Formats: sequence, structure tokens, C-alpha cells
Amino acid sequence: MIVEVMGHTVGWIAVNAGLAGGADLIITPEEPFDIEEISRFLRRRHRSHANFSIVVVAEGAEPAEGTDMKFSTQVDEKGRIVAGSIGERLMMELRSRTGFDTRLTVLGHVQRGGTPTPTDRILGSRFGIAAVDALSQGTFGVMTAVRGESIVLVPLEDIAGKVKPVPDELVEVARALW
Repeated sequence: MIVEVMGHTVGWIAVNAGLAGGADLIITPEEPFDIEEISRFLRRRHRSHANFSIVVVAEGAEPAEGTDMKFSTQVDEKGRIVAGSIGERLMMELRSRTGFDTRLTVLGHVQRGGTPTPTDRILGSRFGIAAVDALSQGTFGVMTAVRGESIVLVPLEDIAGKVKPVPDELVEVARALW
């Protein structure tokens, strides 16, 4: 089973969802992949003990240059990545390379829904109070954030237009699964 999640240029959702959900393989934009290495891993896994595998892939993941899979990320007329394109291609490649029945689920924006957990509700309340306090003090151009256990205000100019990639250490944790 391939599960494609949001993540144009970074794999935060793929890594966190994959680790939390017990994925067998996580593919992110931070680390281009080798389809043959993935195929070998899945064949070995299925030979040894598993009758299924879960592969989580971020929509912006791409094969490494010089590997055996040719793929260019599909974009729409506005330059946005077309959800489902890497998942669909992975499904076809893995089917043909492994012979396994391979299915695809594209979560896309569906993953933004769901019932909030108690932690979500508490964090939302803390963010809301901090935002209202900032406004009442005349502070604008900031966002609320968590640093450690504290809620802090971060100037928008410090974060606007910047991408925060998944740290190498966390990518390595995801990679250690296979």
C-alpha cells in the first residue's frame, strides 16, 4: 500500500505520519530515492515475514539522478505539484518490479480534517490566548509558535518565504526503518 501525503518540498507530514502510523518505508523530498533499492527492500521484507507493506511518500519526492526510474514532478499551470503523480508512478513501478499487488491512497487535503486530540485543543487554546494578548498589547506582524514548552511570538519577517526542511536526524530515523 502506498499512501501519498502532502509535502511539496519538505517531508514533515510523511515522516511524522509514517513514524506514528508504523509505515515500513518513508520517502521524502529531502532525500531522493532509488526505486531499485526500494524494490529490493520490499521483496526481502515479503520473503522474510510480511504479507504487506505500507509506504508513505510525500507528493514532492523524486527519484535520485542516475537511478533506474525516470520521473519529473508534474505541476499545474500555476506551478503547484499535482497530487497523486508520484504515488501513481511508484505504484506502477513497484507492481512491475516486485509483482506485488500494489494500491495507492492519496490523502491530499483529506488529512487536514479529523477530530482534534486533547493535545490539539490545548495547543489551539494556548495559541489563541497568546495571539489575543499580542493584539491587545498592539503587537502585529507576528505568529504564535511553540519553542520547547513555551508559546512564543515570532516576527513574520523571520519566517516568511522560508522553508524548514526535516532535519537530517529525523530523516535518518525514518530511513532506519528499512
